[in-house]
Amino acid sequence: MHADNMHHQWLLLAACFWVIFMFMVASKFITLTFKDPDGYGSKQEPLILTAVTKVEEVHVPQEKHWPQEFQPTGKAFSGNLIRQPLVHMERLELLRNVCKDTALRDLSHTAVSKFVLDRIFVCDKHKILFCQTPKVGNTQWKKVLIVLNGAFSSIEEIPENIVHDHEKNGLPRLSSFSDSEIKKRLNLYFKFFIVRDPFERLISAFKDKFVHNPRFEPWYRHEIAPGIIRKYRKNRTETKGLQFEDFVRYLGDPNHRWLDLQFGDHIIHWVTYVELCAPCEITYSVIGHHETLEDDAPYILKAAGIDHLVSYPTIPPGITVYNRTKVERYFSGISKRDIRRLYARFEGDFKLFGYREPDFLLN
Repeated sequence: MHADNMHHQWLLLAACFWVIFMFMVASKFITLTFKDPDGYGSKQEPLILTAVTKVEEVHVPQEKHWPQEFQPTGKAFSGNLIRQPLVHMERLELLRNVCKDTALRDLSHTAVSKFVLDRIFVCDKHKILFCQTPKVGNTQWKKVLIVLNGAFSSIEEIPENIVHDHEKNGLPRLSSFSDSEIKKRLNLYFKFFIVRDPFERLISAFKDKFVHNPRFEPWYRHEIAPGIIRKYRKNRTETKGLQFEDFVRYLGDPNHRWLDLQFGDHIIHWVTYVELCAPCEITYSVIGHHETLEDDAPYILKAAGIDHLVSYPTIPPGITVYNRTKVERYFSGISKRDIRRLYARFEGDFKLFGYREPDFLLN
């Protein structure tokens, strides 16, 4: 009798455990099914799932219905899904709108001349064109393309003196092709370039070429600087080297081209993005910003379909952040008249790429 009671108790206990186990499984299933990942509550979950599904299944319309300014270019856009983040779409839309502004036409349009074609580097293997905008981290992008073109197997292997040696780095310029080959590449290839705040870029160019000159290019100090000083220095008794004030006065002079012709292609370090890359004439796929390069560099590699082949070199912390204090310090001793003349020349760059007019011009 005692044995029968024990047997029934064990059966009852086993049945209880089985019921508890089944309840836990059912509860887990319900939790996994209806759990809200963003904490909005289970009742809202069907709406969230529907919204996500719709975003992921949006299909690109046929090409004839797709607005010209949003025409996707490059292998990453050959599928059916729209993958370009909103910020990049907005940049392209802003660019096209400013290009249509007749009041800014002289500051936003330029001919696709040999000067422009000389700035564009070609990677035929992966159908990529990169327009060089000096003082915006272009050395690293050149390294990326050099590896893609097969001249070196990794970025670390590229000697620094090779990067800018266009006889040895394996980077052909677009200008080296025939007219028909140029047109074909401009129409079919993934095209990009990088911009940064125009005034901060000028400060970087001034420091790099006339103060530090790390690449030991003597012509900047011994030929170009004296030419600018002779024409633009107000105080003729001043014997110091080129000052930023002299540089600003030269760049803001409507007749600057008289000296530019004497300086030759060295002026690429401070001419406008418009003059370098013809953004209103060439339909670029992506425009990266130096200030958001940590996000833009991986996006560009993915958009070009090469993110599995190469990575953008590590960016030191803080190097891409806009330094407002530095900009204001450099311009603090310069007359408003000279700054306004400088802005007048670079206004197209400010407007095309969404950079705000400096606060010290508004005060």
